[in-house]
Amino acid sequence: MISVVGKPTVFDYDTRREPSAVISGKGLKRMGIRKRISEIVDAPRVQNAILGLIIFNAITLGLETSQSVSANYGLVLSVLDRLVLGVFVVEVAAKLFCHGFRFFKSGWNVFDFVVVGIALFPATGSLSVLRALRILRAFRLLSMVPQMRKVVQALIVAIPGMLSIVALISLIFYVSAVLTTNLFGQDFVEWFGTIGRSMFSLFQIMTLESWSMGIVRPIMELYPYAWVFFVPFILITSFAVINLFIGVIVDSMQSQHGEIKSERRAETGEIIGKIDTLESELNDLRDLLRKHDG
Repeated sequence: MISVVGKPTVFDYDTRREPSAVISGKGLKRMGIRKRISEIVDAPRVQNAILGLIIFNAITLGLETSQSVSANYGLVLSVLDRLVLGVFVVEVAAKLFCHGFRFFKSGWNVFDFVVVGIALFPATGSLSVLRALRILRAFRLLSMVPQMRKVVQALIVAIPGMLSIVALISLIFYVSAVLTTNLFGQDFVEWFGTIGRSMFSLFQIMTLESWSMGIVRPIMELYPYAWVFFVPFILITSFAVINLFIGVIVDSMQSQHGEIKSERRAETGEIIGKIDTLESELNDLRDLLRKHDG
């Protein structure tokens, strides 16, 4: 569930690096227990059951928002929510026991720990807002489903490239906001009276939400050539820059896919090399047997 594609599985490092397993019999016994628990937690059936519980819990939390359902089945939904939370807590605790502090080296483990931990705080008084945050458990699907993990990892890898685009579009917005404030601010104070209002109005125009009848056409009644500014602004921000975002994300996903392929080729090459070595040793052994028989 939580291991990154191409990385060791849940228990790989424990069986190789735990010094206590070599030092004492107690260490061996403890490592045996950890390995057994890890195998149970990471078993496909258990992981599929956890996945089903996440989906089920998301549905029950959605049902709690209905007043009629909550009035009739509120107690049942509350009990089910606590039971599901208990399963999640046991799962995370088991992984903590198996991994120790290495548990927190994986970003997905930390994500699961935080999402489950939020639900353990008392949702009363000033912390009542935490009750609404229970739905964040549904985001555990991101760490459960490999395809979702790949998308999230691609987005994270794409962040440096996206920051450059964000800087570019911020510059465009600032320059445009200063221009519109100076050009249209006196007659349309509500939209362009200040730089802040201008940036908000320009953001609305970029999203194409009522940009024509709501903002641009009223301005064109006083400034007929205002379209000379707004049309290029829309073309640059709504199409060119947004497509740059998409391009960076797609390129990141392709790079991730390429890395996975390269790792698989390397693993395949290593296996083939071992098979060739084994075949060579068998041939040598066969030749020795023939010489011995001769």
